[in-house]
Amino acid sequence: MSDPNSEANADAYSIREAVPDPETFVALREAAGLPSRSREGIERGLPNSVFGVTVVREPTGDPVGMGRIVGDGGTVYQITDIAVHPDHQGQGLGTRIMRRLDAYLEAQAPPRAYVNLVADVDGFYEAFGFEETRPHSKAMYRRTE
Repeated sequence: MSDPNSEANADAYSIREAVPDPETFVALREAAGLPSRSREGIERGLPNSVFGVTVVREPTGDPVGMGRIVGDGGTVYQITDIAVHPDHQGQGLGTRIMRRLDAYLEAQAPPRAYVNLVADVDGFYEAFGFEETRPHSKAMYRRTE
């Protein structure tokens, strides 16, 4: 395994401050094993993102990772859609995505804003200051048909 902090590895990828296009969004979610979303929802939702990043492989520019922030841009932010293509996992890209999203929040979110996420990886998000909501609250969800 290559060292995710090596300069050569860092040069192999760049992070663009841009929400992925719908095709990239679908492809990366599928490759990473995340649940699918409707095309209508994707086309409506992506332009409403507060902030997003897309990781590309250099020099080809092929998208291999993404992450975005949704919310009202003032009181509530949710980190979502963090995905790295399996062929590029283990390179520190998830950490680089989170650092970029976190930097945006530190610079733009007003004091006392609520930032949340749904964690599907144990131990990863805690390094960025996230903690479980229980016992103060519990996260819930519902999907539309």
